[in-house]
Amino acid sequence: MRMLKQVAAVAVAMMAAPGAWADQLPLATISDYLNDLKTAQSRFTQINDDGTIDTGTVYIKRPGRMRFEYDPPNEALVLASANAVYIVDNKSNQAPETYPLRRTPLSIILARNVNLGQADMVVGHDFDGTATVVTAQDPENPEYGNIQMKFTDTPVQLRQWIVNDSGGGRTTVILGEMTTGGQLPNRLFNPPRRDN
Repeated sequence: MRMLKQVAAVAVAMMAAPGAWADQLPLATISDYLNDLKTAQSRFTQINDDGTIDTGTVYIKRPGRMRFEYDPPNEALVLASANAVYIVDNKSNQAPETYPLRRTPLSIILARNVNLGQADMVVGHDFDGTATVVTAQDPENPEYGNIQMKFTDTPVQLRQWIVNDSGGGRTTVILGEMTTGGQLPNRLFNPPRRDN
């Protein structure tokens, strides 16, 4: 009878806190997940460095392409494409701000072949009770900043990332329900053109 009560208590605890029984994901499992992720889209909430909040939809097409469409009143568009990141302000007639993709921590997610086991790439690998948290940087250029990614398991899924950029800024992106697979048209990721 005592054993039955102990088993029942363990079962109740498992139902009350399902995340507590999850395990830290190995880096190889996360690398495989990212390499298998070809297309995805999700609603997102972005917490900016100044504390303001934006929402929108993110589209990912690996390797190398990502699109952030923001909800009004934010009229900005952020594109990663053609080895560059473009920040477009649709309220301005100015040319987009452009940065080499390899100089941003997003290049780690968008790389053709993600290998988190590479020497000096991962500088943090933890489990916070509900998700595996991996902090990664370009091992050859740590001055470009880092990206802290959160992954849940069963199934493995990217849930959030925090970009700590080279200028000391910090941007958090929290993903909603992610839809993976399917076709995303290449035109979504075309670099912006401004007529002079």
